[in-house]
Amino acid sequence: MRIFLTGATGFIGSALVPELINAGHEVIGMTRSDAGAQALRDAGAEVHHGTLEDPETLRSGAAKADGVIHAAFDHDFSKFVENCAKDTRAIAALGEALAGSDRPLIITSGTGMGSQHGAPASEDVFNTSHPNPRIASELAGNALLEAGVNVSVMRLPQVHNPLRQGLITPLIAIAREKGVVAYVGDGENRWPAGHLSDVARCYRLALEAGVRGARYHAVGEEGISSREIAEALGRGLNLPVVSLTPEQAPAHFGWMGIFVGLDMWASSALTQARLGWRPSGPTLIADLNEARY
Repeated sequence: MRIFLTGATGFIGSALVPELINAGHEVIGMTRSDAGAQALRDAGAEVHHGTLEDPETLRSGAAKADGVIHAAFDHDFSKFVENCAKDTRAIAALGEALAGSDRPLIITSGTGMGSQHGAPASEDVFNTSHPNPRIASELAGNALLEAGVNVSVMRLPQVHNPLRQGLITPLIAIAREKGVVAYVGDGENRWPAGHLSDVARCYRLALEAGVRGARYHAVGEEGISSREIAEALGRGLNLPVVSLTPEQAPAHFGWMGIFVGLDMWASSALTQARLGWRPSGPTLIADLNEARY
C-alpha cells in the first residue's frame, strides 16, 4: 500500500517509516521542514510538505494514498486542550479525503481513554464523556466512522526507548530542576508502557488488518508503579527520591501534576488476540537503566 503518514519525522513516525517500508509498503511522509524532508528521503520515503494547521495539506496527502496513519500530535501540554481541538480538525480533514472509499485511517489516542473502575483500561471501552481532553480525537474519529470512513484507533501508553520515554521524559527535566525525583503518595499508581519497536509494529498490523471501528492498545507492560519509575530515575540522575502528598504535586510538577498521581494501567489482551501482535522489546525500566541522563 501507499501510506500517508503524519508525524513521519517524530519519535514514533521515525520508527514507523522503516517498519512500513521493510514490510513492502510505500510511505508518503509529511513534514514541515527541509531537514525533515531530507531525513525522509534518506529513509526511502516520499516527501509531502504540510502541517497540522493546514487542512488542505492533510487532505492532499491522504488523497494520494491507499491508507493513512495519523501519528502527529502537538505535544505542547501547556496548550493541551487547544492541541486536542487542533487534532480533531486534522482528523476531519483526513476523513474528507477518504470519504466514499474503504481506505483505512488510523488515528492516535491514549490508553487512558479506555479506563474503567477496578480493571485495566480496555480496548472495548469507549467513554464519550471521558474528562481527558484527548477524548476529542476519538470523538472526531467516531464521527467519521458514522459517516462511513474506515477509521480505527491506536491508543498509546508511555512509548519508550533509551532516548525518550513518553511523559517520563519531562519528569526527568523536572527532577533536574528541583533536585529530587518525586512521586505521589505511596507511588503504587501504575503507568502502562510500550517499546517503540513494538508500537511501530502494532500500527502496521492494525493498518494491514483494516478493521473498521477497531480500537487497539500498543501496550507491552500493563503497569509499572510510579515509585519504581522514580527509583530508576533516581539511580540514573543520582538524585534523592521523595514522596509528595497530592496537595504538593501541582506546585512541584506544574502541568505534569494532572498526570503523575493517576493509576493508568492498561491491557493489550484484545489487541494481541486480534492482530497476532506479541510485544518483545525491552521493558521501560530496562530502557531507563540504559538511558544517558
